Amino acid sequence: MAMLRRSNWLCFVCLTTVLFLAGCASPSESDVQSVRRARLKDTFGTYNAAPRRADGRVDVDRLVRELAALRANTYNFLIWHAATDWDDLKLFLPRAAAQQIRVWITLVPPSESPPHAQKYSEPFRLDYIRWAQEIAQLTVVHPNLVAWSIDDFAHNLKVYTPEQTAEMLAVARRIAPRLAFVPCVYYRQCRPEFAQAYGALFDGLLFPYRNESGQMNLTDTAAVPSEVAQLKERFGVDMPIFVDVYATKHSRLNDSSPAYVEQVMRLARSSADGVLIYCHQNPTGSPAKHQVIQQLFHEWATTVRSR
Repeated sequence: MAMLRRSNWLCFVCLTTVLFLAGCASPSESDVQSVRRARLKDTFGTYNAAPRRADGRVDVDRLVRELAALRANTYNFLIWHAATDWDDLKLFLPRAAAQQIRVWITLVPPSESPPHAQKYSEPFRLDYIRWAQEIAQLTVVHPNLVAWSIDDFAHNLKVYTPEQTAEMLAVARRIAPRLAFVPCVYYRQCRPEFAQAYGALFDGLLFPYRNESGQMNLTDTAAVPSEVAQLKERFGVDMPIFVDVYATKHSRLNDSSPAYVEQVMRLARSSADGVLIYCHQNPTGSPAKHQVIQQLFHEWATTVRSR
């Protein structure tokens, strides 16, 4: 089994290299964007809530063990909880690579930074040009770092104008052209004018599902396929959509049940391009949801391996 997993990982690396080099010495931006999107194929993993030690540092070894037990192929690392998160990310990346786990990074926007919240994404805070540069340099060393994201991106468009976003991404892509940018956006924010202004800049959308086409809640699951289809219609069928499943209670909505998590995961798997679980579930603290996630990830890992 370990040999099969390593073979899949090598195929993934070879595929992206071939795609990047194919065609001509200077591939077009659309060719390189195709490579960025290909590196996100079959994403399924967890997001945020890494286990921590008593000193507040991320328990990197435990996180890797738990992800490997889930058979997750991706982890989205939120840099926000401690000033040491950036350092812990650097420790996590090589250990994740050893288990063939891809890594995304998520930063918080101004609306989730002081004075609106207690903490910044450290150490570069609201300097997103510097973040773009530093993250791109990190992925050169650790190619399993495949994407970065900004939470609540569309809540902060006065900061992330199309021009400023393009400048930020140009900095990252000059250093690491295969690093994808997948911002977090909500269904009601994805109006046609937003898609027209920003769609060409994005390599995918991290889409937290909340049944926003109806009465917003964490109980109704039926709208997952139709909302994904609507996003594809507005941004283009080639835009990868990654459904973010609420396994942890939303700040303003009801908590989700294990049955809800399972159904959203299954519908997202069949209609979208990937699934991330918000948040990473503690196998002791939330055993029922953890069991659902593990069962489906094991099914999906077997399916991916058999292709």
